[in-house]
Formats: sequence, structure tokens, C-alpha cells
Amino acid sequence: MKGNKGYTDLGSIFDEVFEAAQNFHDQFGKHFNVHPRFFDDNVDYYPNFSYPPMNVFMTADKSLVFEFALAGFDEKDISLSFQGDYMVFSAAMPASDTSDGVSENIHYLKRRLKMRDIEKQKYYVPLDKYAQEKVKAVFRNGILRVTIPPKEELDKNNGIKIEIVTSTLDDTWV
Repeated sequence: MKGNKGYTDLGSIFDEVFEAAQNFHDQFGKHFNVHPRFFDDNVDYYPNFSYPPMNVFMTADKSLVFEFALAGFDEKDISLSFQGDYMVFSAAMPASDTSDGVSENIHYLKRRLKMRDIEKQKYYVPLDKYAQEKVKAVFRNGILRVTIPPKEELDKNNGIKIEIVTSTLDDTWV
């Protein structure tokens, strides 16, 4: 803590601890296959990514809304798509900002804004319940708001009925 005039920024320390815990969780999940049946009751459809800050909520009309805090990003550097039941989100810092603004000639008095690229993040948006083709995404004042309305009529795909026939001993197995 060179240059520290007798105080400790606990916010920075907690940020680093939480980020390290999230990284450990991510790496553990990649390397160890935990059987999902033990965790079915606690499924987190909207994982708590440490970056960027975000909100997920449902409006009175049952629209699903995602809000991402993307200060410093340009609209053209944000990627948003649907893949099946998931909305896939990523963003790249503008080319001029890839060095994270850190210079050897800069001495930060407080540094809490640490911008970086956002790798592919997936968020659950069930295709049978939400009209993905009617999504609206608005980027204003550094906030990306994605609104997905519910389907007017839910898909009622109850699967495929399989017919069972009675067989005699003389019949061959198919």
C-alpha cells in the first residue's frame, strides 16, 4: 500500500475478494462436473456475473427486462442475440480504451471504475413464453435496457405422444 496515508479503502478490498470468489466459482464449475439433480431446487436462471452491474425484473405486463450498466461502451461494440432459450450478451471496450486508461504517469487517489471487455454471458429467456422476435433494446446514458414481451399465446407443446402396441410372442421386435 505504497503512498497510503494511513487509511485503507475497504471497498477495493471487498471488490477484489468478491471477484476472486466469482473466478474460483467459474473455474470450479468448468473443471468439475457436479450432477445437476442435487441443485434442481436452486436453479439460478440469471447468474450473478460480477461485471457489468445489472438488473433483471418483470413488469406488470409480464415483460422480462434486463438493464446493463455500460458506461464507456459504444453501441456498436455491444453484441446481443438469442440462441434457443438464452439471450447471449457480450461487449468489447472501444479500441482506444483497451489499455484500461492506466499509465505509469498516473497516480490514482481512488480507482473503482475498472472497465473491461465482457465475455459471452447467457441469460435464460424461454422461447415458449417470450416473444424473442419482438425484443426492444435501447442504449441511453450508458444503460442498455432490453425488454422482451411475453407471447400473447403460450406455446403448448406437450411433447409427442408415443403409441404403445400389444405384441404377441410370434411378433418380431422392431
